[in-house]
Amino acid sequence: MEKIDCVVIGAGAIGLAIARALSMAGREVIILEAETAIGTHTSARNSEVIHAGISYAPGSLKGRLCVAGKNAMYEYCRERGIKHQRIGKLIVATDDTGIPALHKYVELAAAQGVTDLRLLSRDEVADMEPEVACTAGLFSPSTGIVDSHGLMLAYLGDAENHGATLALQSKVEAGRAGPQGIVIEVGGAEPFTVSCKTVINAAGLGAQQVASRIDGMPAKLVPPIYYAIGHYFSLARKSPFKHLVYPTSREGSLRAHVTMDLGGQCKFGPDLSWRDTVDYEFDPAREPAFYEAVRRYYPNLQDGDLQPGYTGIRPRLAGPGSSLHNTETDFVIQDQSRHGVAGLINLFGMESPGLTSSLAIGQYVAQLAANQGN
Repeated sequence: MEKIDCVVIGAGAIGLAIARALSMAGREVIILEAETAIGTHTSARNSEVIHAGISYAPGSLKGRLCVAGKNAMYEYCRERGIKHQRIGKLIVATDDTGIPALHKYVELAAAQGVTDLRLLSRDEVADMEPEVACTAGLFSPSTGIVDSHGLMLAYLGDAENHGATLALQSKVEAGRAGPQGIVIEVGGAEPFTVSCKTVINAAGLGAQQVASRIDGMPAKLVPPIYYAIGHYFSLARKSPFKHLVYPTSREGSLRAHVTMDLGGQCKFGPDLSWRDTVDYEFDPAREPAFYEAVRRYYPNLQDGDLQPGYTGIRPRLAGPGSSLHNTETDFVIQDQSRHGVAGLINLFGMESPGLTSSLAIGQYVAQLAANQGN
């Protein structure tokens, strides 16, 4: 049986950021990834937005780690030459009923220490985005976009440069906690067993399954997971937008954002529906709802302008009937003080703003792991 200091399960953005932080702190790390490449699920199927931290509950991990992660990410991307752009985001009220939501964002942002938001009149929005129809708006200048794959490669490079090892096609089949540490049984083409002092379960959509396979982990502390699928449609012509555009929520209606990649391709989404399994099949029947939702703030959208893009699945801890934005649920990061298993740290519900927060999550979890070793 192999022995190692730390095992990180999952090579998405968060798992890689944790492995980076642990290895840079001098820990011996192996990263176990069930797939054939890094970041093939949630980390690759999202909007690639660097969130400002303006829509999370005061005192939440999401809010605190998002703001810290945003600041760290801009600095990291500049230092490492990772493609990114501080593009800015407009949140718009398409009628007067949406105006209170704009003020709520200002209030939530201030609670996180984000004070750069600016309320806008209809005319001020029109000056920034002539194609956007609204009654009022809010501008977030610190929202941006990033090359998520380039970011993950940089995290992996840092981890490997400090001695970490990546093992692809290495699915965790079982584990057991004992007085000498945690034993992990790994499947794949060349199965192996490893004994370790610290296990970080950062398996994303598979985190609950991994936790349930570790003998000694209390089943009642493994939360349910809901697979929240989001569709993205691409604009089949040059983007008329210079910024990201998010309409305020409307009860019972789809809220389709304007997002852009670093090449300037405009996308709308994601929407929200539910799957029983991790299934990325694109449902073209979602198209009429997208046209209706987008035309509320972009009336010049023409028939035929939307093309099917891609889907992504968020690991939600609240299912159908919960808030569209899911601001009522927080990241769940469990260490020994929560579940009683020495050396085990579980991360559940690591949806948005997980990518933005990844560097801060890495440092947070590395500190938890260090504290458990004391």
